[in-house]
Amino acid sequence: MKESIYSYISSRSGEFIEISDKIWEFAELSLNEYKSAACYIDFLKKEGFSVREQAANVPTAFVASYGSGRPRIGILAEYDALSSLSQKPGIANQQPLVPGGHGHGCGHNLLGAGSLAAAVAVKNLIETGKLHGTVVFYGCPGEEGCAGKTFMARDGEFRDLDAAITWHPGDTNEVTTGSNAACLQYLYSFQGQTAHAAGDPHLGRSALDAAELMNVGVQFLREHMRSCESVHYSFLDVGGPSPNVVQPTASVLYMVRSDNVRNAKQLLERVHNIARGACLMTGTTVSIRQVDGTASTLSNTVLEELIQKNLQSAPLPVYDRKELRFAEAIHGTYTNRELPGTAPKFDWKVKKLVKELTADGHKAVNDFVMPYVPSDYMSPGSTDVGDVSWLTPTAQFNAATWPSNCPGHSWQMVSTGKTSFAHKAMLYAGQVLAGTAYDLMTDPAILEKARAEFEDTAAGGYDCPLEADLVAEPAAV
Repeated sequence: MKESIYSYISSRSGEFIEISDKIWEFAELSLNEYKSAACYIDFLKKEGFSVREQAANVPTAFVASYGSGRPRIGILAEYDALSSLSQKPGIANQQPLVPGGHGHGCGHNLLGAGSLAAAVAVKNLIETGKLHGTVVFYGCPGEEGCAGKTFMARDGEFRDLDAAITWHPGDTNEVTTGSNAACLQYLYSFQGQTAHAAGDPHLGRSALDAAELMNVGVQFLREHMRSCESVHYSFLDVGGPSPNVVQPTASVLYMVRSDNVRNAKQLLERVHNIARGACLMTGTTVSIRQVDGTASTLSNTVLEELIQKNLQSAPLPVYDRKELRFAEAIHGTYTNRELPGTAPKFDWKVKKLVKELTADGHKAVNDFVMPYVPSDYMSPGSTDVGDVSWLTPTAQFNAATWPSNCPGHSWQMVSTGKTSFAHKAMLYAGQVLAGTAYDLMTDPAILEKARAEFEDTAAGGYDCPLEADLVAEPAAV
C-alpha cells in the first residue's frame, strides 16, 4: 500500500509542482495570501473536499476535509512569504526578481504543496475504500509574524483531531523533536508633543526619546533574563525625517520569547514596565497592543518514531548532475555555517555520525535521513505549530529542499524554491506525510499510545498566548 501511495503522488507530481510554483510567484505576505488561499481552495473543491473558508474569522484561513468518522487526521499547510526577499529562481547569485519585492525565503510554497500532495493521496485511498476515516487539510496563513494557527486554535480548530502532522522545508531529512520557545509579539506606540527643536524645545515631548529609552532599558534587562529567553525589536515609526522637529510619534515592535507562555508573560510584564518608565522620563504616553503570540511546542515521541520510519521507507530524491551542480553553487555562496545536527540535542556519538554523513559540513546535499534522537532540547525559535500541539498529538519533520547549511530567510532559499531540486524534496515530504497518515488510520494502537503521551505531557494545561479580549482577527502590523 505504501508503494501505491508513493506512485500516486509521483503520477500527479506535475499538478503539485504547478501549485508550489504559483504560490512562489504570488509571494504574498502574512494575512494577505488571498491568491494563494484561493488557489488551494479551488483545487481542493475540484478534488471533492468539503471546504470551510475564513476559519477563525481570518480571511485567508480555511479547513478542507474528506471522508467521515474516525480517525480524523489533520495535515497542516502554510503559504505566506517574507518581505524584501524577491529573487530570480535557479541562479546562484543575488538578483531580485522584483526590486523591493517579496519572496518565499522560508519555503512555504513547498510546505503547502507537499502537504496538499499528502492530503490528496489519503483522500484517494478513502475514496477507493482502502482507508476509512477523515483527512483534514488546514490552510494556515500568517506563520511569519501573525500566528494564524494560534487564532484557529483559540477558536476551537484542531481539538477534534486524533493527530496532526506537518513538515517544513530544510536542509536535512529529519524528525523535529524537543520544543520551541513561546513568543509574544507586542506593538508599543508612543505619543508625545511636537515642537520646534531649536525655537521652543521645552514645549516638546519626544515620542522618539521614549522609544529609544525603552530600548536602552530592555538592553539592561537582557543581563537579568534566563538563558532560554530572548527579546527582539524593530522600529516601525521614528516620528518623521526632520531633525528640527520634536517627534510626536514613534512605535516599536517587540517579540518576547521564553520556554513557555507563562514565563513569557512574566518577562513581557517587565518589558511593559520599561515602556511605562520611559513615558515617565519623557512626559509621553504609550499604547500597548498585542499583535500575536505562539505557545511552546509539545513533543510526541510516538508520532516522531512513526515519522522516522516513513522517512526511511519513502524513496529519497535522486538528483541529476545539473541539480547537484546548482546545489554546489548555492552551497558556495555562504561560509562559516554551523553543521546540521550540532545542536545540544545530540550526544557526541550522534554528532560524530552526522559529521561523517555530511563530510564534515562540506557535502552540498544531505541526501540521507538523519538519525532520530528524542530530546527535550528547546529551539530558540518559535512556531504556531506549538498551539496545535497543545490541542492534539502533533509531530513534524524537515525535508532537504535546500543545499546543506543554507542560511534561513535568505535569497538562496528563494532561488532554490522554484527548482527541480526543491520539487523532488517536496514530493518526498508529501509521500512521508501520506505514509504516516496511512499508518495512523490503520493502526489504532499507535493513536492510543500517541494520545496517552499527549495527555501526560499536556497535563499542565494549555495557557493560550492570546489575551482574552484580543479582537477576533489577527492584527497585521
